[in-house]
Amino acid sequence: MTLTGEAGLNFLLDLPRAVQLRHGDGLKLSDGRIVEVAAAPEKLLEVRAQSPAHLLKLAWHLGNRHLAAQVEESRILIRYDHVIAHMLEHLGATVTVVTAPSDPEAGAYGDAHTHSHGDLSHAH
Repeated sequence: MTLTGEAGLNFLLDLPRAVQLRHGDGLKLSDGRIVEVAAAPEKLLEVRAQSPAHLLKLAWHLGNRHLAAQVEESRILIRYDHVIAHMLEHLGATVTVVTAPSDPEAGAYGDAHTHSHGDLSHAH
């Protein structure tokens, strides 16, 4: 797959196996340069709670629906979904639509070894 970096660098992504690339990871090009992986901004729901215990309850409800979520100390970020927003508001959450990069947890069944840094075998 040919990719173009934000600064205009064109390179070929040719990894020996599929890996999950996460925001902040680096790809080492064959000439030694490092390309940083940056998550693209997307439409998200920012979920805030009344207390830490309430945030845990909200996280449980999201997990029970198998939704990918970026869980932080004082908020949860999930992909925009008006039905889920409505549910969360009825559970007492403050829900705000935001545009931001997202880096959700891989999930219980995700490969624990997919968060890796790969070397590119070809680069332009």
